[in-house]
Amino acid sequence: MTYRAPVPDIVFTMRHVAGLDRAAADGVYGDLSADLAATILEEAGRFANDVIAPLNREGDRHGVTLKGGAVTTAPGWKQAYKAWTEAGWNALPGPVEYGGQGLPTLLNSACVEMWNSASMAFGIGPVLTMGAIEALVQHASDDLKSRYLEKLVSGEWTATMNLTEPQAGSDLAAIRSRAERAGDGTYRITGQKIFITYGEHDLTDNIVHLVLARLPDAPAGTRGISLFLVPKFLADGTRNDVRCHSIEHKLGIHASPTCTMIFGDNDGAIGWLVGEENRGLACMFTMMNNARLAVGLQGVAIAERAYQQALSYANERKQGRAIGAADGMSPIVVHPDVQRNLLTMKALTAAARAICYMTAEAIDRAHLEEDPARRKKANERASLLTPVAKAFSTDIGVEVASLGVQVHGGMGYIEETGAAQHFRDARIAPIYEGTNGIQAIDLVTRKLPLSGGETVRVQIASMRATVARLLKEGTPAFGATAPRLRDAIESLDRATSYLLQVVSSNAQGEALAGATPYLRLFALAQGGAALAEMALAAQAQAAAGDADPAHAGRIALCRFFAENIAVGAKGLEDTVMSGAGFLQDATLALAS
Repeated sequence: MTYRAPVPDIVFTMRHVAGLDRAAADGVYGDLSADLAATILEEAGRFANDVIAPLNREGDRHGVTLKGGAVTTAPGWKQAYKAWTEAGWNALPGPVEYGGQGLPTLLNSACVEMWNSASMAFGIGPVLTMGAIEALVQHASDDLKSRYLEKLVSGEWTATMNLTEPQAGSDLAAIRSRAERAGDGTYRITGQKIFITYGEHDLTDNIVHLVLARLPDAPAGTRGISLFLVPKFLADGTRNDVRCHSIEHKLGIHASPTCTMIFGDNDGAIGWLVGEENRGLACMFTMMNNARLAVGLQGVAIAERAYQQALSYANERKQGRAIGAADGMSPIVVHPDVQRNLLTMKALTAAARAICYMTAEAIDRAHLEEDPARRKKANERASLLTPVAKAFSTDIGVEVASLGVQVHGGMGYIEETGAAQHFRDARIAPIYEGTNGIQAIDLVTRKLPLSGGETVRVQIASMRATVARLLKEGTPAFGATAPRLRDAIESLDRATSYLLQVVSSNAQGEALAGATPYLRLFALAQGGAALAEMALAAQAQAAAGDADPAHAGRIALCRFFAENIAVGAKGLEDTVMSGAGFLQDATLALAS
């Protein structure tokens, strides 16, 4: 079974949870209307369905090859990328002054989800180029912008992000790559970088590497890191002193070339400074924050595709006899345990999608609001939601893909069905662009204290407002949705108050111990509230005469999430508020 882009669900989430209609009414999105957005997404969905998705299995089987320093991508990959850029998809969010369409992050996020559902190995490459464009727009000199942005925006060239080294994974303070001033405004870069996505490939004529390195007189730690633009080919067509040493042999996303890169075999790779010396990490974080939302969308993407495949299989596969069935075997979709698995898959996917799209809309407002105070509030809201979008969505990507294997039974463990590929592909997303543990620490120690805790309090208040609307409706179809979500939100509120106090008192052990369960708790409360917003909108449209059968399904899905998933919030609250107790005995437990 191949992929079919769920454009109606995507558009509904954008309009009724992320706030597309509200932003359009506020003038934030210029001439972009909900109808125009839907039209664009229909076209994107067709491209994802018809061009990218059919390549996914072949790309997984074939992988990439490295010969003589050159990487060849899987059959059909180059042609698909050419068609994708010619259709203008790479330029969708790019700045207009460099040939882009200047469309919002929210719209592009929906496209990113579809590209990655169709093939995560394909979709991950453009994500890095788009992040590099944002970093260069904000931090590069006018000269670098004029030389590189137009070709990056069009997709004629791609870009990479070079952070990690063998001895420096998430700890960027341990970076050893060096940069020497050449005296002519350029620098000579030497060093080794690992896990470089699309570090070498045959899709484009040039590749622009953004590289973190240290100057000889740089201060120690992360304060001494600078960012450099290092192209594969220089302006005169000569090859720069940078090469792919090897291709990583990975668990998943086999068709994505993940490279070990060597800079400076000879005199050093020629590079140009981006931003200021010793301020490279701030520049790179512009790219990384863009990438973190995109990686969250990859979690949603894999979850959606795994769900679609599992649902199709469950409708076709016959095993056992359903309760009340006359004779013969029944499709497994009618068995309660399979239904529970499928509903869990669908509900987690919908909740994660909503959180990611909410994050994207907040990013748009942070850039596009005219009032500085509104921009600040939007930026803080985006900052609060980004680690949740990245970590929760990638966690559930793995969980949903695993449930997809389970629904397939033994056939899920066989590569031929494709269910195993989704599980393998999904597993990297909780690791890269900052592990999910790092995201949780960032949420608790840096994002909760924003504006003295006011940012998170406002977010919790919006969740409570949703529950108040549910209680006012009192519709039987919602079941126990309102009280269950109310309990989850109150657990979140108590855990938030506890962590704000812990962080302010500098009790780092307690904060770090509770970070990961707190992020999950936040996501369950926020995800449940988001599904409730969709359910309320569906109920209102049905009451107004809209006969779309999806409306009843949205209400039922919200109820399932509240009554079966959000109920885990109380246990997470308890873990957050007492979890640090294990630290005293952790060494003994691990050593035994």
